[in-house]
Amino acid sequence: MKILVCISHVPDTTSKINFTDGDTKLDTNGVQFVINPNDEFGLTRAMWFKEKQGATVDVVNVGGPETEPTLRKALAIGADTAIRVNTPATDGFAVAKQLAHVVKDGGYDLIIAGRESIDYNGSMVPGMLAELIGANFVTNCISLEVDGTNAKAMREIDGGKETVSTTLPLVIGGQKGLVEESDLRIPNMRGIMQARQKPLNVLEPVDATKETSTVKFEKPEPRGAVKMISPDNLDELVSLLHNEAKVI
Repeated sequence: MKILVCISHVPDTTSKINFTDGDTKLDTNGVQFVINPNDEFGLTRAMWFKEKQGATVDVVNVGGPETEPTLRKALAIGADTAIRVNTPATDGFAVAKQLAHVVKDGGYDLIIAGRESIDYNGSMVPGMLAELIGANFVTNCISLEVDGTNAKAMREIDGGKETVSTTLPLVIGGQKGLVEESDLRIPNMRGIMQARQKPLNVLEPVDATKETSTVKFEKPEPRGAVKMISPDNLDELVSLLHNEAKVI
């Protein structure tokens, strides 16, 4: 089984976010970048298939040279080969087109992506990728088993969980639950050294029309001051909730 894991290069959630160029671009100064958490759950599951079923695992990222340390980390975790498509990831459809080209050329059976990246939170790419390559698709995936060309997946739905049976080729949008946080792997020194020798192939992008463009980013409004209300003063609490917070 050939597995391709899609890796997004995203800011760490603890980073302080600012924008430049009239609030149209992320200011990367001082920002630490990491593997998108939903993608890391998927990569860890792919490692299980590699160790238990002998699968080969490649990772792919659409982005510039600045994303290569993130790909090297994925190699250190255990992926066999990394692929970087040399174009900025600024539009979901264009990214899906680049990934579709990689999948078709590589003949992959299972494509594991995160259900969304934590920077744009678009939740678009996995579904569009599945449509472009004519594969089955399961999103919000929290469990995955593969037996030959058959797969059984569990996904979160409103108010519960749903188990579905499908076949390869398959694209999944993974999330927490695909593996547990305790199963995530920290690269050890041996893995880091081996990652330096593993191939990282750079591909030039195929033609793809960008359907969206960024007009402006806005940061959330700062939180207001906290007001402490005595438990004995319910009238004041009701007045504040009604007149200031306007929630009742």
